[in-house]
Amino acid sequence: MKAVFETDGRTKTVHFGASGMDDYTLTHDKDQRDRYRSRHSKDLETGDPTRAGFLSYYVLWGDSTSIHKNIAAYKKRFRL
Repeated sequence: MKAVFETDGRTKTVHFGASGMDDYTLTHDKDQRDRYRSRHSKDLETGDPTRAGFLSYYVLWGDSTSIHKNIAAYKKRFRL
C-alpha cells in the first residue's frame, strides 16, 4: 500500500505492508493481530506516524477489520 503526506508544501510517499502477505483486514484473526502487534510494537518507538511501521500497525493491523475505518481512526489519532 501507499500513503502520501503533505507537510509544509513537501510531499512524502510511504509504501507499507508486505505484498503477498495477509493482514487483519483480510484474515479477521484477532490472535494473529495480537501476535503482529506484539512483534512490531517496537516500530512505534520512532514517534513518527508517517513511518511504514506506524501505518502497518494502525491501518493493516488496526482495531477494525475494515481498512476504511482503520484509516479514519489513524487520521483522527494523529490529527492528519
